[in-house]
Amino acid sequence: MAACVPADALGRRVLCGTEYGTVRYVGSVPPHAGIWLGVEWDDPQRGKHDGTYEGTQYFKCRHPRGGSFIRPNKANFGVDFLTAVKGRYGLNEKQDAQNGIENTCVFGKKTVEFVGRDSIEKKQSQLHRLVHISVHECTVSHAGQKEEISGTCANIRHIDLSKNLVAYWDTVIDIASQVPNLETLDISGNKMKFPSTSISKSSAFSKLTTLALNQTEITWTEVLLCAPGWPVLEELYLTSNNITVLERPDNVLQTLKLLDLSNNQLLDGSQLHLIGHLPRLEQLILTNNGIPSVHFPDADFGCKTKMFPSLKRLAINDNKISQWSSINELEKLPSLQVLECRNNPLMDTEKNPETLRQLIIAKISQLEVLNKSEIFPDERRGAELDYRKIFGKDWLAAGGHWDPVRNKPSEEFLAAHPRYPSLCLKYGAPEEGELKGQQPLTLKNQLLTLTIKCPDNPEQKPVEKKLPESMTIQRVKGLLYRLLRIPGSELKLSYESSKLKGKEVELDNDLKPLQFYSIENGDSVLVRW
Repeated sequence: MAACVPADALGRRVLCGTEYGTVRYVGSVPPHAGIWLGVEWDDPQRGKHDGTYEGTQYFKCRHPRGGSFIRPNKANFGVDFLTAVKGRYGLNEKQDAQNGIENTCVFGKKTVEFVGRDSIEKKQSQLHRLVHISVHECTVSHAGQKEEISGTCANIRHIDLSKNLVAYWDTVIDIASQVPNLETLDISGNKMKFPSTSISKSSAFSKLTTLALNQTEITWTEVLLCAPGWPVLEELYLTSNNITVLERPDNVLQTLKLLDLSNNQLLDGSQLHLIGHLPRLEQLILTNNGIPSVHFPDADFGCKTKMFPSLKRLAINDNKISQWSSINELEKLPSLQVLECRNNPLMDTEKNPETLRQLIIAKISQLEVLNKSEIFPDERRGAELDYRKIFGKDWLAAGGHWDPVRNKPSEEFLAAHPRYPSLCLKYGAPEEGELKGQQPLTLKNQLLTLTIKCPDNPEQKPVEKKLPESMTIQRVKGLLYRLLRIPGSELKLSYESSKLKGKEVELDNDLKPLQFYSIENGDSVLVRW
């Protein structure tokens, strides 16, 4: 039974049935005879103990019931890369032999078999032509014979090596060093040991532009130690690695355009400052990191931060952001165009999601897409005009004034509404008449249930919508654009009261709210173009 155990078994990854684990012990376990493997399972429910048996600790586990002992013949230690490729693409030697039995020749009474001669040549040719290779869940654990891959699969550019039995980063280097044109590599789901000290720079990844290291247990420190070997890397995926601390990448990752840190535990928004000077970073994904706030202390309100100079797309869904101040801070990003911020406590501060959307649009001037929905010019204009009006009284109370000489709003107001001065410059300061009789913001969320109808386009079925009575006609047109894909400037709106059938009232002033026209629950908005 001992012969079943590889010499380097300790630390190797194994598969037992459908369960993955890491070998933490090889040896005897008295009073039981023979050799045993102590395995720490990826799924602790598979285990029985923490490596301690009958009072003796044979190995350690992170989970108190994450380990157990198995016989070596129950463990699959995996195969080399090329064996997996041949098996996945139906090109292994066993199949060659089976296919080749028909290639026979009779010399007298003797039958000579040419084992798949034509078949082998054809299939070797197929291997040479492979550009995209996926060996996902094929139990790859090592590179195999030296130069075997480069001699067989010379044209590979993209490899999916996810969910295998690769235990060491060196194994990845051994494989990649034989694939000179490698551009994309996914090794997610391989729990590996990475170098803990700086490593000699390898040319294995000289052309690699996309690398996925999700669920590999890599730390950010280890990322930086490996990064000198990724000179042209543009996309790096590091989700679900329990990364809690970042460090500034000095002279590495300078070509990076996309960084995905989803499902880690950064917890502190100030950690982002450490990666804020990646010069080409265009997309940053921070979903589910427990981040409570975002702050760029190097820039005052109304100014742009020097951090993230190229960042166009930011995803901060499923975090713990609860204050509008974090949204205000995003206005400091000089290039931000696309934002995803769903499922944060802040989203619960407004009952109506449409109101919430309009506030975010008004606060971030260059935003073009919010939560995967495009922001059109009509919608932005409506959101900014509403924002200017809604907070007009607060502006006046804080020292704001129509006379530029006397206009001195307090620091507190500017901190809460940093875009307000620029909105006044864009549209003019709100006039006193606009602010008279204005309802408190808390009353502006009363919803009207209205039916949207297109009387001139019968194929367009009526739609029921709940809209705040404070919503301006301009914003209604923005909503209808997303619904009908007709520009707001081409839409003509009117409404029909449920109490006075057949009588239409034109909604002719884009800046007026629905309540101005005395629209009530159950009324219909008629849309023509």
